[in-house]
Amino acid sequence: MNKPGFLGRRLQGLQRRWQAIAGAEYDEKTAGLRPHLPPEDRPHVGELMRQSLDPRGGEILARSRAAALGRVYLTLNETGRSEFLRMLAQDFDLEAAAVKKALADLNAAKTSGARRKARQALVQATDPPRTTILTRFNALPQGVKFLVDLRADLLPLVKGDAVLASLDDDLKGLLASWFDVDFLQLRRISWNTASGALLEKFMAYEAVHPVESWEDLKNRLDHDRRYFAFFHPRMPDEPLIFLEVALVRGMAGNIQELLDPSAPVGDPRKADTAIFYSISNAQKGLAGISFGGFLIKRVVDELAQEFPGLRTFATLSPLPGFRKWLEGGLRKDEGLFRPAEIKQTRKWVAEEETNQWFGGVLRDALWREDKGIERAVKTALLRLAARYLTAESRSGGGALDPVAHFHLSNGATVERLNWEADVSEKGMKQSAGIMVNYLYNSRRIEENHEAYKGRGKVTTSPSLKNLLKG
Repeated sequence: MNKPGFLGRRLQGLQRRWQAIAGAEYDEKTAGLRPHLPPEDRPHVGELMRQSLDPRGGEILARSRAAALGRVYLTLNETGRSEFLRMLAQDFDLEAAAVKKALADLNAAKTSGARRKARQALVQATDPPRTTILTRFNALPQGVKFLVDLRADLLPLVKGDAVLASLDDDLKGLLASWFDVDFLQLRRISWNTASGALLEKFMAYEAVHPVESWEDLKNRLDHDRRYFAFFHPRMPDEPLIFLEVALVRGMAGNIQELLDPSAPVGDPRKADTAIFYSISNAQKGLAGISFGGFLIKRVVDELAQEFPGLRTFATLSPLPGFRKWLEGGLRKDEGLFRPAEIKQTRKWVAEEETNQWFGGVLRDALWREDKGIERAVKTALLRLAARYLTAESRSGGGALDPVAHFHLSNGATVERLNWEADVSEKGMKQSAGIMVNYLYNSRRIEENHEAYKGRGKVTTSPSLKNLLKG
């Protein structure tokens, strides 16, 4: 499905609104800046940034200058935006000399009044000017959304660049304070109450199981389904993160069956299980500012209140890094397979060629065509998936798989692995079709969270323990 055009329409509307606010501040010279921001255009942009810091003229002039500067950014291409961000990072960082002097004045202060004055000067000196420039956009229509999108532009440039990483630290700090979970609003999204524009955004932002059509989306919003999203008061028409839920009987283990539009609609009052089958962050610029765990807890409370018969809250989740990890181990010949598993493959290959054979089986999903091959590889692949989720860690600690790390950090239990649970092209490529149920048991969440965050312990069900034992 092609991405909807709401992003382009929103950008055009924003440019017009900000140009009207900027007025004379967006003059002919400013309008003539070229999209790639060549060296000869940069001094003028630097002057616009400095003008944004000038407190003279009051709030109205400050707002006009911010609109003019933001309007410039919106007209730049990828190269121009990179140069803009680098100027903001380099030329408007804190001044080390001013910080040093303010600290010396504080240490030298003899009276309480002098210490108070010196402390204020130190706080001001340690706040880089670029923070003030960024904060100016907050006063504009859709200014907060503009800063979220600006950070989305910044993030790909940060790696290995200390100057831009420092700018990102400042911007992330601002956004984290503005997007505190206490400010967020939980809304249930339904087919009949949500606007077409908002539904369009959910289709575009879905990151786990792409929405194939309007019919697909309508199915996900049916009577036995629930859609919940967090919104911020300053971005009322922009979801921050959303969670898709199926109300079913028993723990679901196949995403194609769960999303089948031809399946009969269930009665949610008879459901005993809520399956969280997709959670998507809608704003790239809010990466690293976590809402997901809080969203799940709020949704559990909402569903438990609406449907007292629900006894189980669990996910049906992908293992997005499993295939990559497994294929890396096969190439390195790390001895992944146990003797009994190797013996199962003897019909097709000699022992010394087991890794190469498994690689071909993975690449072509040969077990889907041959039941004998399926019997030979299923046990090994499920065991290795269990090992990947529970024993493989990233540098710095935590589960190697990002989805596992998220749910384990929020107190979930690795409950069950499901064979051929997602046979879509994406599901086969990421995890050989395997999916996992993470169980949220309200009586164990805090205990599991503390065990994982404090000791790195992954809580698993008896069935997972049996898989790992082989």
